[in-house]
Order: sequence, then structure tokens, then C-alpha cells
Amino acid sequence: MGQLESAVRRMQPEIARPIDLALDTGDFFLRNCKAASKSRYPEHFAEAAEAEARATAIREYAPVLIPGLVQTAAYARAVNRAYAPTAPEEVIDGWVEGRMARARLLDDPTKPLLWVVLDEASLRRETGGRAVMAAALTHVASLARRSRVIVQVLPFSAGAHTAMEGALKLMEFDDAPPLVYFEGVRVGRLEDDPALVNQLRLTFELLAASALPPEKSLALIEALAQDYAHEDNA
Repeated sequence: MGQLESAVRRMQPEIARPIDLALDTGDFFLRNCKAASKSRYPEHFAEAAEAEARATAIREYAPVLIPGLVQTAAYARAVNRAYAPTAPEEVIDGWVEGRMARARLLDDPTKPLLWVVLDEASLRRETGGRAVMAAALTHVASLARRSRVIVQVLPFSAGAHTAMEGALKLMEFDDAPPLVYFEGVRVGRLEDDPALVNQLRLTFELLAASALPPEKSLALIEALAQDYAHEDNA
């Protein structure tokens, strides 16, 4: 309830109905719940995007792609087109605009703290072509060089690791308990169970310990960006 009051969590129909019954408010909360569900983001991610916008710290492990908050528009377009190869161009435009709107969180010079561990696979998977990858990695490197984002790369040489089952995003707030977000193919889940959040915070810490330090990570990202740019111009 505290997370609902502080707008960290979005009210869901299964919560709205009993509140309407308890407060004798007809279908007020249910109707407003449905109105609030309209979002520029996919349904499975909308609540997580709203929480992300209020977070003071975000820690994310990305196993297969560059995370949305640090994507370029061209990279985001390539990703969304791959997700929906037959979608009309205006639909793709809307998704890309939504993703770029999320990235404006980083316009603030200090908040939120963003710490990303990128699997090496996300850097080497050619998404949108070599020019797109060159620009995407250059953008990530620029954010790191400006000390706006902490970036580490988990190299292939690290071998088996604690998050091989998938991506995770941990979010912290000034006035609400922390949350963790899991995402799969067209599905997502936001959880606030303290034991689970603590377990996955340890998971992230172990990933960071296995990853290259920020300086070496930045050198690898910039070297790959140069390789993509050089080979695209060859």
C-alpha cells in the first residue's frame, strides 16, 4: 500500500476491486486503474517503466542487448523491428519515442545512479548493422566517460556465472522499498519480496565482481566501436 501511495507501484485490478469494496466507492478505483493502464510502453513493462522513472538507483544486468536507458534511437529501432517484423512504421516510431523518453532520465547529472553490467554477447551481437553498433557503443562509452553511468563488461572468459538464467533490474527509492524486475519474451514481472530482492542484489554484486573493472570495460567497448566503424567503412 505504501508503494501505491507513493506512486512507485501501479494499482492493479486485483487490488482495486477489494479496495472499492472496502471503501464502498463503487468502481472508482477499478475505473481509474484501467485509465492509468494506458501507456506508451508495452503492457508487461509499463509498471516497471513508471518505477524506473522514480528510482534513485538502478542496477541492471543485460545478457543479450544494450539496455533501453543507454540505447540510441537507431539501436532501439532495430531491436523493436526485430521484435515486431510486420508492425506498421508508426507503431515502431511510437515504441522508439517511448524508449528515448525513458533515456531522458539521464539528463539529470546525478540521479538516478545507473550501474550496468553488460554481457560481452550484447556488445558483439550485431543489431541494426555495423554503423548502428558503432554509434550505440560510442554512446555507451560517452556516458561512462562523463561519469554518468557505471558500466562493466562481463567477458566470455568469465565462464559460468550467477545470472545465466536471464536479465535483472534492481531499483531503489527514497521513500519505498526496493524492487526487482525480470523480463522474458513479451513478459515481465515486478517483485518486492525482501528476501528475493536481497538474493538478487547479491547476484548483481557477484556479477560485478566477475566483470571487468570499469576502465578495462570502457577500453573494450571503445575498441569494439572502432572495429564496427572501421569495418563498416572498409
